[in-house]
Amino acid sequence: MKPNLDWSDYESAGLGDAYADIPRTGGNFAKAVSVCINSLVCLRPVTKSVMCPSFRVRQDAAYSPGGRSRLLKRLLNGEISAEEKQQLDDAMRACVGCKGCKRECESGLDLATIRSEYLSQPDNRGRYSLRDRLFANLPLLLRFPHLLRISLTLRNRSPLIRRWMEHSIGISARVALPLPSDHQLTETPAVSNGWAEIKSNTVVILADSLSRGFSPQIFMAAQEVLARAGYDVRFIGAKGGAMEGRSWFSSGYLDKAREKASRLLDDLTPYIDKQVPIIGLEPSSALMLRDEYQQLGLTDKAPDLAKQVYLFEEFIAREISAGRFMLALSTPIRKKVVVHGHCHQKAVGAMKSMRKVLKLIPELEFEFIDASCCGGGGSFAYEKEHQQDSEKMFNLALQPALAAEPEALVVANGFSCRSQILHYADRQTLHLAELLKLAL
Repeated sequence: MKPNLDWSDYESAGLGDAYADIPRTGGNFAKAVSVCINSLVCLRPVTKSVMCPSFRVRQDAAYSPGGRSRLLKRLLNGEISAEEKQQLDDAMRACVGCKGCKRECESGLDLATIRSEYLSQPDNRGRYSLRDRLFANLPLLLRFPHLLRISLTLRNRSPLIRRWMEHSIGISARVALPLPSDHQLTETPAVSNGWAEIKSNTVVILADSLSRGFSPQIFMAAQEVLARAGYDVRFIGAKGGAMEGRSWFSSGYLDKAREKASRLLDDLTPYIDKQVPIIGLEPSSALMLRDEYQQLGLTDKAPDLAKQVYLFEEFIAREISAGRFMLALSTPIRKKVVVHGHCHQKAVGAMKSMRKVLKLIPELEFEFIDASCCGGGGSFAYEKEHQQDSEKMFNLALQPALAAEPEALVVANGFSCRSQILHYADRQTLHLAELLKLAL
């Protein structure tokens, strides 16, 4: 059966534009898919890697990066059958967007971005498009945190509502949805003073949508740590104005993601021009500014911005190496710390920076958990058809590692990671910024 979309449809939908600035792919979606050379490295049994969570739990080659690539090539060539098209759709939706393939595949196959491109096509929306729109628009819903908290609390407490939502829009009844924080990020340094007042020690913290709505205390911890270390700390998006666009990009709403990204770029322009470091606390949101913004065909500011974006731990590690980070710390706890890295942290090699920063704390005993994806992956953990895969991903290595250290303090910088650990292991977690604040 010939697919509903041929290559001309993909081009007219703007998919080629999204890859225009990636030299490896040559400027279009077909070439982005074709970089797979069938080395089968994604099928090898490995332990110390991120790639590929869905293949690990499914043990089905179609759910590997290479398997998806092969089906996509058949789709683009018009050779795919109806059965294969359904298999491709299931496999693409089962991708958690961990970016392990982009780092660990020698061809740099970026299935996370290809997935967003695939989902952007109307034919690939699927039966749960209302659910996708709800998750994509979560940053907008978080503008009404109290109303959203009441609604989600009611849903979590009512088995009847859970079952109805699972049947009607595909949100799994087996998982409690996280609740917005009672406290909102309001006490923030002004960011509207203009570029003339930017100082040599100014840094900007990106108040991403998820952390702002669910974990605002992380921002205050990061602000206190950096201010005590001598930095002039500003926020972007503290009051809900700026949105980085991550939820829209991951759900395939690329036009909306591009719109949000463009607005944030405008807000950041004074800091980009002055080469001010932009610091992110949520890995998936911060690294979007470094990676996906360059793929969305935005202004020429995107490459400059990419050079100035740091994860919290990356910035501190850089400052330590430069001899500029002077902060007296003490041991905040007398028990072991175990660290679970977000997939995107691992994909950019940021765990080395985590180790360097943790060594600042005297006598702190810490250990990194050797595990792939926690199974969170944005909305993946809450989707009816993926909830069991999500739980299996968590149980592969993360659950046993946590069970082996029942008294340890858990550090996890990713919102999805913290949510999964709370739900499946009933363990509270800290962001690195919160741990450092305890050590002040």
